[in-house]
Order: sequence, then structure tokens, then C-alpha cells
Amino acid sequence: MMAELQDLVERLEKSVERLELASLKIPGALSPVSDAVNGDNGDQDLAPYVEAFDVVLRGAVADFVKHSKILGEDVEEHAEMFSTAFEAQRDFLVMACKRQQPLENEMNALLKPISDRIQEIQNFREKNRGSKLFNHLSAVSESISALGWVAVAPKPGPYVKEMNDAATFYTNRVLKEYKDIDKRHVEWVKSFLSIWIELQAYIKEYHTTGLLWNKAGLAMSMPSCGPCPPPPPPPPPGPPPDLLSETSKDKASMARSQLFAQLNQGEGITKGLRHVPDDQKSHKNPNLRSQSGAVNSPSKSHSTSPTSPVSSPQQPRVPVLELEGKKWKVEYQENNNDLVISETELKHVAYVYKCNNSTLKIQGKVNSITVDSCKKLGLVFDNVVGIVEIINSRDVQVQVMGKVPTISINKTEGCHIYLSEESLGCEIISAKSSEMNVLIPQDDDYKEYAVPEQFKTTWNGSKLFTEAAENVG
Repeated sequence: MMAELQDLVERLEKSVERLELASLKIPGALSPVSDAVNGDNGDQDLAPYVEAFDVVLRGAVADFVKHSKILGEDVEEHAEMFSTAFEAQRDFLVMACKRQQPLENEMNALLKPISDRIQEIQNFREKNRGSKLFNHLSAVSESISALGWVAVAPKPGPYVKEMNDAATFYTNRVLKEYKDIDKRHVEWVKSFLSIWIELQAYIKEYHTTGLLWNKAGLAMSMPSCGPCPPPPPPPPPGPPPDLLSETSKDKASMARSQLFAQLNQGEGITKGLRHVPDDQKSHKNPNLRSQSGAVNSPSKSHSTSPTSPVSSPQQPRVPVLELEGKKWKVEYQENNNDLVISETELKHVAYVYKCNNSTLKIQGKVNSITVDSCKKLGLVFDNVVGIVEIINSRDVQVQVMGKVPTISINKTEGCHIYLSEESLGCEIISAKSSEMNVLIPQDDDYKEYAVPEQFKTTWNGSKLFTEAAENVG
């Protein structure tokens, strides 16, 4: 009884605090950076939408940080980064309520503080793949890109929901593991998901068709009341830190046979591959890095006005194949079937981003491989000790030459996995994906098996029972 009363008191205190924040202007102690950006006025005369965002910060975000501290360890540290990212977004909103909408090329520098925080959160997850709370870290990492809604028009709300849905794959894992043994993790999941629910409600009320800028405010090129620091330098070459993950909605089938015919050759696939010359590898040729230019803004249009001019076409990216620390980066490769990574170590991870109509061979043994936002990609690898992840992609074919313990397919249309004899014990996890097939070696050939996409759930008297639904017809 005492525990229930204590819980009720905490809820009432939160409700009172939110009502107070909604009715009063909030001092600028929450975001000291905004004073430097916007002059000496600090948080005076802020738009109502900034104050409403403070309600989310002081409420749902603070509650999530509290539950993360209870769990401690990696989750607590990750939550502090998460909170800092929201602080960076708050600074951005303060700036937006006092300024006119910037040009697209100016948005790059303005988004950089948020982008840096997102990248920090995602890198922390990658560096802690051995954590026993890895599913917690993954849920945060997969959804943090929702903060990119400030650059989305005309539907930022649905974008946040999409990022939230990406996190549920991992929050469901947390619930499955801890729901009967440790309720603290269940409360952590509830507090985390409530942030995105409140953020969607906030956007729906104040920014339905896109971030609301101040049409009567200062132009971005004009100085504020006080001297402004010089704009930050352009980000380094490479993809934006996933402020927006492009998810194709086109359901038309894509022709695969021509591009991936060599996958059926088994080990003979390596015969047609050649090494990329050193002068084409950006990690061995600094001149290539200098040609990359600044990172473009993650949205095709930042405008909420139908009369705004159409932005110019996005410039093509410079292809990247380089080793950065422990990460092999393969980015923006187009129509290249000769990609080879041979200088691998066990600690290396490979990140393949927005590569289309290409084939990549990874030799040796690596820790993990992630394929993100790729189309018509062929991936051939020897051994992976961790996981191979296919995310937000279409028409991907994967051939395992050695061993891999886990392959994860998430939000992907069309994925063919060729297993070797050594990898038949591989665990394949899928969510929000279609047209998935696993090919098993049999009699010097492959036999294809479809991964179920439909499921049937029934009540057996004590609990729900779910099984794959057989195709009819």
C-alpha cells in the first residue's frame, strides 16, 4: 500500500510540474548556449513552442534519465548523451523562434550540434556491442534520429513515429527478457517510449507542416544583438549522422538476376573481383577527402510555405572506401561490382551506407557488418563473430562463405541470404520486412526457403500463442 501511495504522489508531482511549466515562462538556465547564440536577451520573449518543448524536457526526458540512472552502467551514460541531444534541439528551437528560415546551405552548420549529438549516441552503441544491456542502447540509437524532424517538411510528426517504430524492435526484446524478472527495465521502456509519444503530440500542435520559423525575425546572415561567433566549419566527408533514414515506399519488384547472378557461383564469386587501387581509397589518398564538400541538409525541403522556391538538386556524393579507426566505411558507391576489403582484423566493423547496384566482398574475420539504406547490393563475406544487420534497404543479397551467428533484417524489402554449410546454425531475426528468402546448400546447389511475413495469434486459455501463418493459394 505504501509503495502504491508513493507512486501516486510521484505522478501528481509530475502533473503539477508540467502544468506550471505550461503556464509560466521558463528561465534560461536550461540552455546556456542559447544566450551566446541569440544575444543578451537569453530566454526572454520566447515563442510558446519553446516553452512547450521545455515541458517535454522537464517531464518525459527527465523521467527517462531518472529510470536510466536506476539501471546504471552503460544505460545511464547513454541517457546523459540522450538528454544532451535534446538540449541541443532546444537551442535550435530558441534560434528558430528569433530568426527567419535559413537557406539550405546555411542549414548544414545550424544542424551540426544536433548531428554531432546523434552521432555520439550511435557511436556509443557501436563501441559497446558486448554490453549486457545492448538492446537498451540499440533502442536509443535506432530512434535518436527522430530529432531530425526539425529539417522535415511537410510531415515531421510521421517521421518521428517512424523512428519510434524502429526502436520497438529492441524495446520488445527488453520487455521479453526482463518483464518477469525485473520490473525496473519495464518502467525504463515505458519512460523511453513516452518521450516520442509526447514529441509527436508537441509537433502536431506547434509544427504540423514543419518547423515554425520567425518570418519577422533576423535574417541568418545578419548579426544578433551581440557579436556572434564565426560559423562552424563544414562536417567531414561521409554521410550525415542519419538525421533522416530514407525508407522507400515503392512496392514494385526489382530485377535482381543480372546484378547478382555471380552469387550463385558459391566460392567462385571471388574470381571476378579485383582490388580497388590505393589511389581510389580515401584512407590512402587524402586528396579524395578534400573533394567531398560539406554534408547536405537531411531534408529535400525545409520550407513550410507552398510559395517557397524549389531547392536545387542534391550534388552527387564522393564514393568512400576507407578505414576510420576500427570502422570500415563503404559509402555512396554506385554501379561498382569490384569492391573488396581484404585488410581486416577481428576488432573491425564494416558500415555500408547508401551503396546502389554494387557488390562488396569482405575477406577475413570482422566483428560486425551493417548495411544501411542500400539498394540492389550484393554482400559476400567470410566470417563475422557478432551480427550482420540489414536496415532500411531494398533488394540485398548476402552470401556467407564461413560463419555468422546472427543476421538481423529490419525495414527491408527483398533480402536473399545464401548460407554456407558452416553457417546453418545462424539465427535470422526479422521485423517490418518483406520478400525474405534463405538459401540452403543442398547437392551442390541451393534450395530456397521463404521467411514468414504473416503470423497467426490465438488465445490458448492462459496466454497468447503466435505461429507463422501458412500461405494459401
